[in-house]
Formats: sequence, structure tokens, C-alpha cells
Amino acid sequence: MIVRFEGEVYRWEARTDSDWYFVALPPDLSDDIRETQTYRRGFGGVRVDATIGGSTWRTSIFPQTRGFYVLPLKRAVRDAEGIAPDGVVTVDLVVLDA
Repeated sequence: MIVRFEGEVYRWEARTDSDWYFVALPPDLSDDIRETQTYRRGFGGVRVDATIGGSTWRTSIFPQTRGFYVLPLKRAVRDAEGIAPDGVVTVDLVVLDA
């Protein structure tokens, strides 16, 4: 599965000392991924190759209690692509089988 979506970057606020940033996948796309992916990693993660601008990396997307997946944004990617903490990004996502 190969998809493109746009989303707002947000900081994980569960811990005030956190430097974790994410972008949420749209609910309909999250539903499609949940229906097609039977293999999940720890914490329900699904392996993906993500691309923003000129940066591509392998990671996992993780389900949230509100029913959608989130993509973690590494500091190296945020720095390389000039992603602001409250910015909007376009993400190309390849959902991997395993």
C-alpha cells in the first residue's frame, strides 16, 4: 500500500520533557491500514517507509486510542526538512507487509 497524506505536526505532551513529534494519519487512511495489515509489531505498530521532502526513513506507525495511527518524526528528519513543531507536512508512506 502506497499513500500520500498531509497532516499537522504536534508534540507528544504526555511528558513535558519530551522531544517526540508526530503527525497523525487521516482516520479513513488509518481504517484502511487497520483492515489490510494483519501483521503488527510491538504496541500494534505497522512497519512503513516514510518520505517527507528529500528524507526517507523506515519506522513504524502506531495506533492511538482515538482510532488513528501516528507517524513519529525523527529529529534528523525535522532538522533536514525544516519542519516546525506546529507545521504541516506532506508524507508519502509505503506500508510494508512485515
